[in-house]
Amino acid sequence: MKKIASFTVNHDKLNKGMYISRIDGDVITYDIRMKKPNGGDYLGNGELHTFEHLFVTYARNSAYADQVIYVGPMGCRTGFYLLLRNTVSGEDAIRLVKEAFAFISEFQGEIPGSKRMECGNYLEHDLDGAKKTAVDMLHVIENWSVTKLEYQK
Repeated sequence: MKKIASFTVNHDKLNKGMYISRIDGDVITYDIRMKKPNGGDYLGNGELHTFEHLFVTYARNSAYADQVIYVGPMGCRTGFYLLLRNTVSGEDAIRLVKEAFAFISEFQGEIPGSKRMECGNYLEHDLDGAKKTAVDMLHVIENWSVTKLEYQK
């Protein structure tokens, strides 16, 4: 079988940040790397789950709602994928991620979609962990630019 694009990225050189993983027609897949791959520190399940609920809620209620295809965690628990239509510029994609992470870092109250009837694992959430990760990532991508969206070779 053909090796998929994300498996061709040298994960030993991959650092926290935001990258373009691939472009398929009019869909751009962003790799939002929140933990150093194989670094021994991964997103906890509850933290990852809460982050997902808040990230997708923000993105699908943003000015780019109609251009959001998918927001979801990586199985390796080192980050998230954000799939957007190519009508969203790189600058706007970075802005959306910064705004979403600011929203998560300051979130208070009931986690959207966290009731039993709304979620298949409604008991496993960690709002404090999600907020800490959002704050950390806001520092990482504070000065992120389109020129940084390319993976390091």
